[in-house]
This record gives sequence, C-alpha cells and structure tokens, in this order.
Amino acid sequence: MFIDTGNIKNTIFIAGSGRSGTTWLMEMINYKNQFRPIFEPFHNKNNSLLKNWKYRQYLSENNVDDKFLIPTLKILKGKIRTNWTDQFHNKKISNKRIIKDIRANLFLKWLHIHHPQIELILLLRHPCAVANSKSRLNWDPHLDEFLSQPDLMNDLLYPFKGIIRDCSDTFEKHILMWCIENYVPLKQFKRNEILVLFYEDLCMNLIASLDDLQSFLRTWIKPKLINQSKPSALVRNDSAINTGSDLINTWKKDISPSQIKDSVNICKLFGLDKIYGENSLPLIEGKLALDVIK
Repeated sequence: MFIDTGNIKNTIFIAGSGRSGTTWLMEMINYKNQFRPIFEPFHNKNNSLLKNWKYRQYLSENNVDDKFLIPTLKILKGKIRTNWTDQFHNKKISNKRIIKDIRANLFLKWLHIHHPQIELILLLRHPCAVANSKSRLNWDPHLDEFLSQPDLMNDLLYPFKGIIRDCSDTFEKHILMWCIENYVPLKQFKRNEILVLFYEDLCMNLIASLDDLQSFLRTWIKPKLINQSKPSALVRNDSAINTGSDLINTWKKDISPSQIKDSVNICKLFGLDKIYGENSLPLIEGKLALDVIK
C-alpha cells in the first residue's frame, strides 16, 4: 500500500523509442526516490483504461474525445495502480510522480495542449542502436499501427505512405518506426515546450546533459551520485552492452556498413539525417533538434 498525494503540476513525463534509455533517465531523475515512478501506463494491453486505444495511438491536437481525455487525466493524477505500472515504485508516500512511456510519442503534443503544466522530456538514441536492440529481442515493428490511423496519415505521414506500406526488411521496418515516432513530435513542438535529450550525451557528456535537465525541470540533480549510475535493469539485460563508449558503439558490431547507409537514407526522407548519421554520436545539440524539420 502507498499514498500518492501529488497533483498534475508535480508530474514529469519521459517519452522516447523503446530501447532508447527512458527507464535509465527515469532512474537518474529519481535518484533520491522523491518521485512515484509510473512505468508505461499507456500500454493498452496492460491498462484496462485504454481498451479503446491503439497500441501506438496518435491524437491530433484538437481531439477532445472523452475516451482519450478521461483515461489520460486519471493516469496523470496517479489514479492507476497495477503490478505493471508500479514495478519500480518503492515509496510509501509520494507527492510527485514521474511517468515514462515508449508508446506516447504520437500524442505528446496533444498531451501538452491539454496539460501544459506537465514537464515533457523526449529522449533520442541513434536509430541503428534502437533497431539493433529491438531486432535482437524480436520486437514487432508495428508499422500497420501507423497505416491504420487516418488522422495520423493525413496530418503528418501521407508523403511516407508508400515506403511504410512497401517496406519488407525487418531491420529497416524498425528504422522506419524510429523515424515516425520521432518525426511526429519533433515536427509538432516548439522550443521550450519540451526538452530533447540524447542518450549518447547521457553516456558521454553527462554533466552538460544534467545542466540542460536541471534548467528545464528547475531542480538540482547531484552529479556525484549520477556519475555512479549504470544503465537500467532493462538495458543491463542486453548482454551486448557494458559501460562507457560500449553503450553507444556496440550496435556497430551487428550491423553491416550497407545497412547503416540504408538506414541513414531512410532517415533522410524524414529530414532526420541532420540529427544522426553513420557515426554513433548525434550531429547537433538537443535544443536544435526541434528546428530540424519545420
């Protein structure tokens, strides 16, 4: 049993692709156990409140349907308690909460419009690293989830309909999925509405990332403790990942040069090759990512 006394204003929301380090970032921010962590509440297969939602739901900015508004409000207020969502929670009384979800990218702007008091963070990791990790774990790319949502296709993805429909290579499907779920929020958001961080910077340039994070959240995070942190248990379960530069370079052992080039070419269709290229590190600073595809 635990008590959650926090209001919506005391909520941080971390979004990103699966296998991008969102759980690790959640643990970093919550290093003093000040927050109630809510793990992936927008997984419709694990949350009965979302029975009418798509697995990766898109919501246009003007959507006011109660089947989306009401469950979201309950989640943001902490009115959800399941073994799935509370698997990282170990605090008896909480007055702040931190939500992390890998299925929220397509409705982040909608969330910001309806709940502007929420502090939103978008974490990016190299698409090849994400695709490689998902492929190793046999994750489904779920491209059909995008094609089956008319609002999403009409609002943002119509120019890419052909490549999404015709893609047959599993690895490239994962690259496409990464492009879609990051293209949408990067195109929709303006600066200061959301904080964009890079996984690679958390690994290699932590202090600068913490400066950006602290400024955005208006709170202090103790670098000495964070420097001792390791990737989350979800990442550590991937035996290919160790520490340091291995965290950002290990995917190169599993992917051919031609796959890397093809992946960058797919990213180029979305304008995302300005963020990541053939090398492991991002090409720009996080704050500039929101200017790339306007």
